[in-house]
Amino acid sequence: MKGFNILLVVLVISFSAMGQNATETKNNVKSYGALIAAENAKDANKMLNVYNNMTAADTLQTKFTARVKEVCKAKGCWMKLDMENGEEVMVRFKDYGFFMPTDIEGKEVVVNGLAFVEQMSVDDQRHYAKDGGASDAEIKNIVAPKKTLGFEADGVLLKQ
Repeated sequence: MKGFNILLVVLVISFSAMGQNATETKNNVKSYGALIAAENAKDANKMLNVYNNMTAADTLQTKFTARVKEVCKAKGCWMKLDMENGEEVMVRFKDYGFFMPTDIEGKEVVVNGLAFVEQMSVDDQRHYAKDGGASDAEIKNIVAPKKTLGFEADGVLLKQ
C-alpha cells in the first residue's frame, strides 16, 4: 500500500507539472517555449517593413515586439499580433510545444522564430476564425484564400 501511495503522489506531481509551460523571468515578464532575451528585437513597424519585402517563398529567422490582437480561445494555440497599420501576423508555436494564456489581448510580447508569408486556405481561415470566437455568419463570409503574414515562434516573452 505504501508503494501505491508513493506512485500516486509521483503521478499527481508529474501531471500537475505538465500544465506549466511558463517560466517567470526578471522584470515581471513570463517566458514561454525556448528561453529568449528581449534585446535586439525589432519593433512592429520595422518588422512590417521586413514582411513587405518578403515573398511567399521567403523565410527569415528573427525576433520582434508587438501587441497581441487576438488569441485562440480554445487553448491558446495561436495568436495574432497587431502590426499597427491594420496588418496582423498569425503566430503559431513550434511543434505545438507550448501555448499562451487565452486572456492576453492588448499585452505586449516579444516573439522569436521564423517569419514567413503564405497563402492561407479558406478552410484554415475558417478554422482560426472559429477558434477566435467568430460568429457563424462571419465564418461563412470567408470565401477566398488570402495572403497572410505568418510566424512560427520557438520562444515568447509576455510582458505583464
